[in-house]
Amino acid sequence: MRGRAPLRSLPLLLLLLVLGSAAETPPYLPAPENVEVYSYNFQSLLRWSPVPVENGTVLYTAEYQTGSCRNWSDLGCAQSPQPQCRFPPELQRRRWTILLRVRAELGTLASPWAHCPAFVAERDTTLGPPRVNNVSASPGSLLVSVSPPFAPEAGDILQYLVSYWENSTSASAKQKLSESKTLFQIGNLKESTLYCFRVQVQLRIYSGQLLEGLPSAPECHRTALSEATRAGYIIPLFVLALVLANLVAAALLFLWKHHQKIKYWAQPPLEIPSHFKEFLREPGWAGLEELHSPAEEEPQPLVLGEEPGQDGEDPPANTCRDRAGPPQ
Repeated sequence: MRGRAPLRSLPLLLLLLVLGSAAETPPYLPAPENVEVYSYNFQSLLRWSPVPVENGTVLYTAEYQTGSCRNWSDLGCAQSPQPQCRFPPELQRRRWTILLRVRAELGTLASPWAHCPAFVAERDTTLGPPRVNNVSASPGSLLVSVSPPFAPEAGDILQYLVSYWENSTSASAKQKLSESKTLFQIGNLKESTLYCFRVQVQLRIYSGQLLEGLPSAPECHRTALSEATRAGYIIPLFVLALVLANLVAAALLFLWKHHQKIKYWAQPPLEIPSHFKEFLREPGWAGLEELHSPAEEEPQPLVLGEEPGQDGEDPPANTCRDRAGPPQ
């Protein structure tokens, strides 16, 4: 019985050991993730994903190391709450190889260092599109003025790759030219035609390769007309205007000379209005029509004779009395 007592207390001892080891283990703060350098036109910053915690504010410290100096130096963001850190001016070197690391801090806790791959600005930066300052159109060309997306340094070799096409054609039918100046001409174009173009910069780096930038947004401009073409349009228009003016003058002269005839021809015939016609057709106005169209009668001779009983003569047979008819 005494030999079994230690065996019964063994599980209790193991539980106490586990609890004691857990109490002695300090809290763990994970290291930042997705650490990378974002560089645009040689302006660089180190950024990472925030470390999630339940309570408190996590602070971050970033350090750098160059290829010529193996000591870690402060990047300028010691104990910063922001999940990013911009490069200081003394670190804005295009050909330097830069190593970077960052860690999270919460009170007395500190996470392990999270490292970033070696960064070289001349190799890893992204060049933006050049800015188009001005475009001047001429009959057969476009004169374009651009400026680089970054401030060039002494010894920089820049090239401007220009893609242009006629707007009526498909974008796949592009023509390209390469220029080394910020003022260049796109030539051999049609007159009065809409052309589109875009420009991207190329930087020749130390290794001899070309670092290509992003292309600019397409811009479209119409070429101008030449003086000869403009004259070819103006002369026919002038002749046409002159012919039209002569036709108008001839028409006005014809109207002036024959305005009486035209007025006579254009005047409608006179007619009695319909309501008057209806009024005149009423039975009570039948005698009015006879006044307008009386029947023709033979004129009767009127003989003026002497009064009856004069000189004992009888009145003539053809007198007014005879025509009046027999007495009633």
